[in-house]
Parts: sequence; structure tokens; C-alpha cells
Amino acid sequence: MLLNVIGAGPAYTDRPGATGAAYLLRADGSSLLLDLGQGSFARLAGLVDPTTIDAIVISHLHPDHFIDLVPMRHYLRYERSPARVRVAGPTGLAERLDALHVDPGFSAVAFDIEPLAEGSLDVGPFRVDVASVTHTDASFAFRVSLAGRPERAGLVYSGDCGRAEDLDVLVRPGDTLLSEVSFGPGPVHPGAYHLDGPAVGDLATRVAAGRVLLTHLQMGYDRDATVESVRRRYDGGPVELVDPGFETTIGG
Repeated sequence: MLLNVIGAGPAYTDRPGATGAAYLLRADGSSLLLDLGQGSFARLAGLVDPTTIDAIVISHLHPDHFIDLVPMRHYLRYERSPARVRVAGPTGLAERLDALHVDPGFSAVAFDIEPLAEGSLDVGPFRVDVASVTHTDASFAFRVSLAGRPERAGLVYSGDCGRAEDLDVLVRPGDTLLSEVSFGPGPVHPGAYHLDGPAVGDLATRVAAGRVLLTHLQMGYDRDATVESVRRRYDGGPVELVDPGFETTIGG
């Protein structure tokens, strides 16, 4: 699988180009998008034809993870109609998009939206395993592998997660862990359901991850110190902080 980081930013930032969460996976002529946060549609559309995406899977209903479904919908409606895209997300996603525009049919014009729950779903050649994580009332993390070959190293995406142990059920030895690290070297602010570097490092060691890709770093936290805080707890593979434009192969 080829991973393209379309957006890797948090809800707000002072880093130019740090658009909201969006991660594109491609394999065997198919593509799967994990999240579509603020500002990420433009970069996505510059990389692939959005109508060729087999599905978009949304981790939770915070705007920095789904709000660019709005320009995606407009593109499908006004540029490529009758093109449609499959979207899987927490219950209430369609209603939230419709309410934003005070239009009960806003989403249905271009999206086939289905509710997301724990378990698994197939998207083209991809198998997506879904687990609940601590963040909002309905937040999910994903393990993406190639269907029929789940034993090969896959990608585990944390979404936004306030309890690293919630991810243990998804990660298999050798997997690439794409994890939020909102609070950098730490500590996490009381009451904030996010992770910091030490928590990610302990997780990666505990589950024998093959490598760690860090994302969703909030403004004000030092990049190098964040990476080092993970490396102090994990020595099982490379640790990198990713930015939009980052590309790598998963399970090769």
C-alpha cells in the first residue's frame, strides 16, 4: 500500500500548510481516504481525481477530521455529477453536514453515507478493522491491510485518541503506527482526550510496532523534542513526524 499524507494538522495551528487530518492509501488501482479535515480537499484533488476514491472513512465528528467533505460534496455535485462517493462515519455525520447548510438533502446529493461501528469493512482490496477509542462519544481508530493478506504489516491510524491502550487490539507486530501526538513531549492537559510522545512510545513498544509515524501535533510544541520523547520509550523501528506531502510504502 502507498500512503500519502494529505493533511496532518490539528484543529488550529500556526504552521503554514498544516491542513486538517487526511491520509490517502492506494493499492491495486483502488484508493481509500482516512479523514478529510479542514483545507485538505485542495491537496487531495491535486493528487488524485476525487471521484476515483473507493471510500472515505471518518474517525470522529470533529471538524478537523471531516469538514472538507463540504468542498468534496460541491465538487461531486457541480463538477462531476452524477458521481458519488461512499462515506463511512460515526452515526450522525450526514445530519451534521445537512444542518450546517440547513439543507436536509445536502449530503445525499453526492455521498452514500453508512454508519461506522466496531468490526470490519471491505473497501476494494482493503480490509479496514475498526475499534472504538476514547475521545468523543463515537470515535474510532483503524487498521488497514490488504484483504486476504491481513498477516502482512498494515497501517494502524489512531484518529484522535485519549487512551493509548484502546489501540492495543488493532496493532499487530510489525505494523506501521500512524498516531496522533497532540501534546508533544507531554504532559497532556487535564481533561484533554489526546496522546503525548511518551504514551505513543510505550504503546509502540507494547505492541511491537514496526515503525511510528507521528501526526496531529498542536502548535507550541517542539518537533524534535516530540520525536525524541517517543524514541526514549521505543527503539523497535524508525520514528518520524509527518507533514503534508509525506509518502511511504506500507507492508512492502
